Amino acid sequence: MSLEKLTEGVRQKVASGGIEESVKFDLGDAGIIYLQGSDVSNDDAEADCTIKMTAEDLDELLSGELNPTAAFMGGKMQVEGDMNVAMKLGSIV
Repeated sequence: MSLEKLTEGVRQKVASGGIEESVKFDLGDAGIIYLQGSDVSNDDAEADCTIKMTAEDLDELLSGELNPTAAFMGGKMQVEGDMNVAMKLGSIV
């Protein structure tokens, strides 16, 4: 899955409104997806919460194949910063 397709997938998820806080998905060598509200970009900006995971795992998360809690508990997702912000993402992914 390309960064462009993942970015578009995130954009579709937050099109009707995201969360107020900023979140950065750090996909390692695949790139960055930054979101705040319904704005989504590939900027590497400071965020309230940074979620580190692989592009493949984010693709599964967006498609519903991967449960966010299971991803975190299983080590497929690492959260840095405000954990409350990460928990709010559950309402949009």
